[in-house]
Amino acid sequence: MKLSTKGRYAVTAMLDLALHAGKGPITLAEVSGRQHISLSYLEQLFSRLRKANLVDSIRGPGGGYELKRPATQISIAEVVLAVNEPITATRCNGKGDCQGGDVCLSHQLWSELSDQIYQFLSGITLDHVIQRDFVQQVAERQNVRFREEDVIAFG
Repeated sequence: MKLSTKGRYAVTAMLDLALHAGKGPITLAEVSGRQHISLSYLEQLFSRLRKANLVDSIRGPGGGYELKRPATQISIAEVVLAVNEPITATRCNGKGDCQGGDVCLSHQLWSELSDQIYQFLSGITLDHVIQRDFVQQVAERQNVRFREEDVIAFG
């Protein structure tokens, strides 16, 4: 299975929201600055995340995005699927038409692997990930750099 940029960026952006939950709405510009993901790409992803009821959009001054549910209740699989990223290791995306409309010799093997990957990602929540010491360290480094860039940009 190869997770595309879309899936990886969606998970990264949702982790950023989870790390900053409880501090009010987070703008996509903040996520973009910390995670080095283009703002226009984030806008596309968050449109899908909002439609999947994973985030709330708050309009107006001080607006931005917040998680719709606690980070303990949002799985990584939900995030990946919300941006239309298939969780499959099969060449045919699980359709069973990998060889001229029929299944190939290894279809069942890759299908079983896909099930295992889905189960794995379903069992991990945003909260599980952000509680890791390494993730906390990376987030602190990103926050420091983001604040420093703000100071430089706005003097």
